[in-house]
Amino acid sequence: MKTWMGKLRLVLLLLTMPCINIFYGLLNNPDRGVKSLVTDIDRGVPFIKAFVIPYLFWIVFIFIILIYLLIKDEKTFVRTILTIDVCLVFCFTIYYFFQTTVPRPVVDGSDLLSRLVNTVYYYDQPFNCFPSIHCLTSYIMIKAISQSNIRNRINFSIITLISVLIILSTMFIKQHVVLDAISAIIIGNGVFETFTILYKEQAAQWTRKQSSSLMMKRKLET
Repeated sequence: MKTWMGKLRLVLLLLTMPCINIFYGLLNNPDRGVKSLVTDIDRGVPFIKAFVIPYLFWIVFIFIILIYLLIKDEKTFVRTILTIDVCLVFCFTIYYFFQTTVPRPVVDGSDLLSRLVNTVYYYDQPFNCFPSIHCLTSYIMIKAISQSNIRNRINFSIITLISVLIILSTMFIKQHVVLDAISAIIIGNGVFETFTILYKEQAAQWTRKQSSSLMMKRKLET
């Protein structure tokens, strides 16, 4: 019973992400003015519509990895969710005060990939770009599995490969620019490492407390 209650609390923690993400739609507009962070590097990045596949796979990928961590490594799961939640707050704060946009190409054609790209463009306005949430959460998945006790060559390679493809996809279908990706990685890494340090300090304090209690018990016994 306790185990199931514990799992339920973790599932409820997972639901904090979509709750916070409500603000994405509210901020996804040019009402506060917009800026462009497009550089010569971005102008040289080709448009490759095939990358819409990993771009759209992103939400499924994040959900699968979080459930995987929930089942296999609860401590890393909690750290990962808290990191994403804090990072989302950072992102939405930046979107409010520093809104950016990315120019999109006109995508002609009736093939499946062209239709998918145009669907993305239709439902997601070209704002809320800096930092990229796609890049942010994908990078956090790499950090999570790299520091998890369930890491092995297979799961690390698969998660890293898919995450990198998603990050690249944001630039190849012109949803984001290079600075959007870089800023997302910096923020994600900083917040995740902060929670890692706090977790290690908490674990160290618990160990010292247990050791102190054991020594006291032995003294009383003698």
